[in-house]
Amino acid sequence: MASFALDLDAVLADTRPLWRDWVEDASRRARVELDLPEDREAAAALLDERLGDWRPLLERFAADRAPVYFRPRAETNAILRRLQASGSRIGAFTDAPRELADIALAHAGAARRVETVGTEREVLLELGDGAVVVRSRDELARAAAV
Repeated sequence: MASFALDLDAVLADTRPLWRDWVEDASRRARVELDLPEDREAAAALLDERLGDWRPLLERFAADRAPVYFRPRAETNAILRRLQASGSRIGAFTDAPRELADIALAHAGAARRVETVGTEREVLLELGDGAVVVRSRDELARAAAV
């Protein structure tokens, strides 16, 4: 059985624009300068220090604005359906917080096709040896054609 680890932001739904807009909004509302690193795992640690319980705020912001940022891609979702129907396991990896990743997957129409979500390392551990790492839509189309 084949397994595929998809880069969420490059293949399914780019979460970075919504993340940047949330950081800007959170900074303005909290009246605190949030100069965060690009790596969102590292940014999460800083947010824990500076904002405390920020995850529900991100989740609410993302849920309210997701339709503007994320749209299903028919061709990508067709490939995911074929892979799942063939018995393949599908995971999605990202450095985005889980709250944002889940909302992006739901709005991209991929949530029920993806069985595991996390960092690249976490997803590869879950999918096991031999998982194909997919970093673009073109790579997904090529991998599904094999």
